[in-house]
Amino acid sequence: MKGVDTIARIRREFFTRGRAIKDIVRDLHVSRNTVRKVIRSGATAFTYERDVQPLPKLGPWRDDLDRMLTTNAGRSARERLTLIRIYEALRGLGYEGGYDAVRRYAKTWKRERASVTAQAFVPLIFAPGEAYQFDWSHEIVLIGGTTVTVKVAHVRLCHSRMLFVRAYPRESQEMVFDAHDRAFAFFRGTCQRGIYDNMKTAVETIFVGRERAYNRRFLQMCSHYLVDPVACTPASGWEKGQVENQVGLVRERFFTPRVRVKSYDELNALLLDGAIAYAKAHPHPEERERTVWERFEAERAALVPYAGRFDGFHAVTASVSATCLVRFDNNRYSVMASAIGRPVEVRAYAERIEIRQDGRVVAEHARAFGRDQTVFDPWHYVPVLARKPGALRNGAPFKDWVLPAALDRVRRKLAGSAGGDRQMVEILTAVLGDGLPAVEAACAEALREGVHSADVVLNILARQREPTTPVTILTPESLRLRHEPVADCARYDSLRRAP
Repeated sequence: MKGVDTIARIRREFFTRGRAIKDIVRDLHVSRNTVRKVIRSGATAFTYERDVQPLPKLGPWRDDLDRMLTTNAGRSARERLTLIRIYEALRGLGYEGGYDAVRRYAKTWKRERASVTAQAFVPLIFAPGEAYQFDWSHEIVLIGGTTVTVKVAHVRLCHSRMLFVRAYPRESQEMVFDAHDRAFAFFRGTCQRGIYDNMKTAVETIFVGRERAYNRRFLQMCSHYLVDPVACTPASGWEKGQVENQVGLVRERFFTPRVRVKSYDELNALLLDGAIAYAKAHPHPEERERTVWERFEAERAALVPYAGRFDGFHAVTASVSATCLVRFDNNRYSVMASAIGRPVEVRAYAERIEIRQDGRVVAEHARAFGRDQTVFDPWHYVPVLARKPGALRNGAPFKDWVLPAALDRVRRKLAGSAGGDRQMVEILTAVLGDGLPAVEAACAEALREGVHSADVVLNILARQREPTTPVTILTPESLRLRHEPVADCARYDSLRRAP
């Protein structure tokens, strides 16, 4: 078939210059029928596709080739065979044809399969405050000079397209709760529906259709914020396509090139600033004359009012060791010595750990996300020191213990004296009853007087605890004497004269 350049020359020679067909045939070396076809059809290009492709050698092997192509398409990209390998396998079965026939057939097979499997979608539109979408992504950053894979929570309002992102070390349930609370606090409200995939922290069982058995704590969170959760069909990411697209956008704009920060707090501050800057600078996809931020400001009035922070913790039961330690998430946390011997409830929040026993808080720590770390609170071990004062010098909880200034000066002065550890333990034990501010003040007063012994400090504390001077009692007017008695010493003289 002649190319478009030859067809163009034929048309120009005939219609513009008025040359005869036989002259065009002679000069351009084309057939008379070709020239007539170009002139009569008025087309500027011709294409030809064979309706029926004869495959004399491949025909008997089509079923085997179809099976090979189908099996190969079902493999992962890394394990998928090339067409040369498939051709060699077909030759091993007895096929005597060439590779080109296999290549053309595979191309047709792939095109037909794509037309069968291709899916059409209906564009969605959401009313203000109707729904939001939630998802996770994994990003690589440098935190404190160490390469770390962080888990990023994404929340997107479906109407205004406003986005919220926050990074966490885990994808656990307490992180889900914290991400929702921070997002809703930033939005100053929430939507009527929340669209999720079937993450294990939210969905326990998937039934037929849209029916799900949600996690009990997750339902409590949704009830607190007045949200109706909706789970997508498994492996159907397009049902929450907005937040899926947001993952790619955030990765491209916020994490490329690789981010270098000192802490998670710095990273999350950058993400929040980046989200606000993006929303203020980019137009809304459906209303180009307004930015995403302007649509978000207008949508706020339709949001369900923010209900306040949900007590989003993940609770587990644990035992207390003889060293006053509780193990959780591959790390150990200290508790009060009085908690030994009975189980405790560990409440894990996104950034802290709270340990309770019989409804009483026996420990609270900043959460550690490494492995085999031990987090001490030295005050938990002070009651033990009362029985074992020698542990103050080499006890692990007391290493690098930062005390208030006056208390630390007393400790350093007592460290070089005989019985200094025991005296320091007596002072520390007083903190449990009198409180740290009172003991700190007593230590400061003792140091001003040039002394630092435990007896002096405890004496000062005892004087501080003494009751104040009672107030003078006023005599009621009805009991007041009207005639004050006069002293008469002569009565004593009469007694002295008696025999």
